[in-house]
Amino acid sequence: MTASAEARETALVAAQAAADKLATDVSIVDVSERLAITDAFVLASAPNERQVQAIVDEVEERLREHGVKPVRREGVAEARWVLLDFVDVVVHVQHAEERAYYALERLWKDCPSIPFVDAAQPAGTVASPAAETTGS
Repeated sequence: MTASAEARETALVAAQAAADKLATDVSIVDVSERLAITDAFVLASAPNERQVQAIVDEVEERLREHGVKPVRREGVAEARWVLLDFVDVVVHVQHAEERAYYALERLWKDCPSIPFVDAAQPAGTVASPAAETTGS
């Protein structure tokens, strides 16, 4: 069994909200076959606590606009690893150091991913340092 359509949509909205606040390494893991308590994890990183908090705030606001509220929030005070539990979807926003140390993708590597493409990125383009410098 795969994640429900509703869970997939919620995860995609959360992932886009995180990306819009400049989260890095945004990914979605379908854990529905391994866990009975949730369908998907959204994973996102930020370089500092302030950015973690900004991402958390944007995810919550965007999902509230879609009629989804978290049933639990953990780690907000420290803002190193914040967990937002939306029942069908759990959002993990981690400081980059915690993301590297705990490596949740490695723990859930046997689970399929749900494709996410940042809507702000033009299709088929890859940012490169050479493209940012203009000689004329």
